[in-house]
Amino acid sequence: MLPSLFISHGSPMVALQPGDTGRALARLARELPRPRAILVVSAHWETSDLRLTSAPRQQAWHDFYGFPPALYALDYEPPGAPDLALEIVELLEDADLPAHLDPQRPLDHGAWVPLLLMYPEADIPVLQLSLPSRQGPALQTRLGRLLGDLRARGVLLIGSGSITHNLRELDWDATPGTVEPWAREFRDWLVAHLAADDEAALHDYRQQAPWAVRSHPSDEHLLPLFFARGAGGAFSVEYEGFSKATIAMDIYRFD
Repeated sequence: MLPSLFISHGSPMVALQPGDTGRALARLARELPRPRAILVVSAHWETSDLRLTSAPRQQAWHDFYGFPPALYALDYEPPGAPDLALEIVELLEDADLPAHLDPQRPLDHGAWVPLLLMYPEADIPVLQLSLPSRQGPALQTRLGRLLGDLRARGVLLIGSGSITHNLRELDWDATPGTVEPWAREFRDWLVAHLAADDEAALHDYRQQAPWAVRSHPSDEHLLPLFFARGAGGAFSVEYEGFSKATIAMDIYRFD
């Protein structure tokens, strides 16, 4: 059975400069059974309701500004999975979670950049499920649990966000290996409570975790973690590291 994954996707520049994160993603893709499809929840598709891409062919959306031309020249056009999308919508509706098919939405960089590094051939069907960010961690845990059985059918479930995400506190002059203590403390609290399977504390992280609001002024980049956790089981850390002293680039696995 495939695991579910949480990926800290970092800057779009990771697509051009993969570094240790890119190597970890490529290694993980080599080690996993080949998925028959991939479903991604990304921090960059916030909605008030649930929506699911349903186009027969997906496209990369360059939803960012001010980067080198080479980044905009990259493309990622995997097939979609309209039949699976319809099946998922019906499953969610049966659970009193109405969802809508969206044949127009392209893949944002939270989805296509990690997939480009994992499956560069773009030959695995991809779906993206939107993030109703105002409904908090509990909804993402519930969604993960509802869709977790897809793992046994060869669908790789991915939450894509960031373990810490305060862009105002980036240290552009940080040397490799430098980590701000507050960012490390938050990350370590999160890992400890994931390992302990302490769902109540995790759902209440903004009140209980040290430096929670500093680490996440808004929580859309952490919410996909709860989707991945809800969809999987035993927790493990596939990769850990920091970028610019404050952005945790961790990758977590739930078997």
